[in-house]
Amino acid sequence: MNLTNYYWYFKSAIPERICDDIVRYGKQLQDQMAVTGGYERNKKPLNQKQIKDLKKKRDSDVVWMSDRWIYKEIQPYINQANVNAGWNFQWDFSESCQFTKYNKGQYYDWHCDSWDKPYQRQQPNDPSHGKIRKLSVTVSLSNPKDYKGGELEFDFRNMDPDKKPNIKKCTEILPKGSLVVFPGFVWHRVCPVKKGSRYSLVIWNLGLPFQ
Repeated sequence: MNLTNYYWYFKSAIPERICDDIVRYGKQLQDQMAVTGGYERNKKPLNQKQIKDLKKKRDSDVVWMSDRWIYKEIQPYINQANVNAGWNFQWDFSESCQFTKYNKGQYYDWHCDSWDKPYQRQQPNDPSHGKIRKLSVTVSLSNPKDYKGGELEFDFRNMDPDKKPNIKKCTEILPKGSLVVFPGFVWHRVCPVKKGSRYSLVIWNLGLPFQ
């Protein structure tokens, strides 16, 4: 899919007090080791080899949130970005919010959020059944002075092996409360944190498969 805009950002959009509330709330909940798509679908406890292999790709800690007040703050920006960027993707459901903590040395290597097949749920009335991740959003919850590294980067070559890497650092979302929206099939990564801790919130937004 050819895009004019690979991402759309809003600088310092979410009030700092809201960012602090999310971080405070996230720290109160029990975190867990972040996994990647294949392990998410597996749902079985990981053995030591699987954990070792996983951490070559992703090393961070996450907490899941589904509180209405968080969606209320962020979803209007997803809708606005969808229009402003010219994507106009149909979507109608947001997955649970992923509050992510990246401490020193932690990272998430190159990946995209959407999968090759839509969700197949046991309960057909599940609002995510038959849908794919169309729009991703990442919210910066930390003051950039509190950490080093941890940059969000995009690679705009998508999956074309004949193209050279076209990497762009998303420096626009460094200010606390900034957020970026991008199609779920755009490749991206979070570079290793070199100092301090980086807190972010990620939401995947679903719709029926592209026609």
